[in-house]
Amino acid sequence: MAIPATQLRPGMVIKHNNDLHAVFSVEHRTPGNLRAFIQAKLRNLRTGAMYEHRFRSADAIDKVTVDEVDMEYLYNDGDSYYFMNTENYEQTYLGKDVLGEAVDYLIPNLQIKVEFFDGKAVGIELPQTVDLTVVETEPGLKSATASSVTKPAKTETGLVVQVPPFINEGEKIRVDTSEGAYLSRA
Repeated sequence: MAIPATQLRPGMVIKHNNDLHAVFSVEHRTPGNLRAFIQAKLRNLRTGAMYEHRFRSADAIDKVTVDEVDMEYLYNDGDSYYFMNTENYEQTYLGKDVLGEAVDYLIPNLQIKVEFFDGKAVGIELPQTVDLTVVETEPGLKSATASSVTKPAKTETGLVVQVPPFINEGEKIRVDTSEGAYLSRA
């Protein structure tokens, strides 16, 4: 199935240069007066090699059809992340090297889809948004209203997101998983 490069998401499995690759991270760049492009970090599923590739926005990318199984994220033990099949309660785990930046959005009991190719777990598909708790940020300003000013906020998973100045520690925020950007309070 061909999709435009702008729809690439971390955790997807694509066919590139006649090989299967897991998308590790995606960054949409628009440099000045030049054409926009997508900078993607890819991991070859056969060799395990990591590299970056630049796609034009209009490039058609072959998304590989994989078996998707509804699972629930349970916990992590070091670099191993454990998931449970919601139908038969079987557990499987994936390493941080397979998940990539998707680990920044994993919170316990999160419903996700784990992608299997030839019986082997190769990646996950995250929901469009995730609600995370802010654990560390500068104190909020009482008079602050929504403006273009932002401050960094560290979430419970370790992800650092730029948030408006009125967000305080302990608040839940909604984060877009495709760009790692603050959307709203949860």
